[in-house]
Amino acid sequence: MKLMICVAHNRYADELEERLKDKGYRMTELASSGGFLKKGNTTFLFGIKDNDAEALRKEMQTICLDVEKKKGKLKDGQSRYTSFVINVKDALPFLKNQNGNVT
Repeated sequence: MKLMICVAHNRYADELEERLKDKGYRMTELASSGGFLKKGNTTFLFGIKDNDAEALRKEMQTICLDVEKKKGKLKDGQSRYTSFVINVKDALPFLKNQNGNVT
């Protein structure tokens, strides 16, 4: 199992969410702002099988290109999205101390 974190330019967020849900991908969407890509962004969290990362990236690229056919391309140097893939087994679980409190 893997966790894909995708920070997408807001221009693509609605279409990505709608079409990826239609394809059966489950996600959590977080509105984000700040300096990561220097523009308004939406962060998507996907739980995916180990071998699905590349298929998801290709699907996202297709969606972004379709949006650009309708709205035109982004200015030079702007990213459509940036994604990171993390093995779920590498994530640190919350640990309970001896009193049963989460640390």
